[in-house]
Amino acid sequence: MVLSLPKTILMEPKNPKDSFTIITDLVLPSETNPIGNMFGGELLARMDRAASIAARRHSRRIVVTASVNHVAFNKMIPLGSVVTVEAKVSRAFKSSMEVFMDVWLEDRESGIRSKANEGIYTFVAVNEMGNPMPVPPIVPETQIEKQRFDAALRRKQLSLLLAGKINPQDATELKALFE
Repeated sequence: MVLSLPKTILMEPKNPKDSFTIITDLVLPSETNPIGNMFGGELLARMDRAASIAARRHSRRIVVTASVNHVAFNKMIPLGSVVTVEAKVSRAFKSSMEVFMDVWLEDRESGIRSKANEGIYTFVAVNEMGNPMPVPPIVPETQIEKQRFDAALRRKQLSLLLAGKINPQDATELKALFE
């Protein structure tokens, strides 16, 4: 049985920095493919853990992965690399949160970091029974946070539109792109 969310719950807004999560780890031999690069699935799992922590920090609730919206595998990550996943909640809706992640690769010799990948996951806050629970709103502060906040609504509307859960005329943010 899924319960509907209460209509009026006032929650104190939070900033993306409140959910900021960093996970840094080494790529080991058991995590690589035959040509010595990290398995994509291994990176997805690391990203899921970082995003889960960020969503939990924002909501202060149990969170579950609702979707992997976007992942870009832009660079191979070789064996022995130091990989850092940085995650922040980019937008909060009623019970769901979009989490944007940047994946950084640290050069073994110079220590210089370069962006290797990025991803966007959606999480839903739930109670112990698995029912959706409300989450606090988010107030972006930096320019990149504001860009990601605005784009999150367009991504959500596109997802709902493709799933047939909203009518095209109700996708106001998407329509604005073409006007």
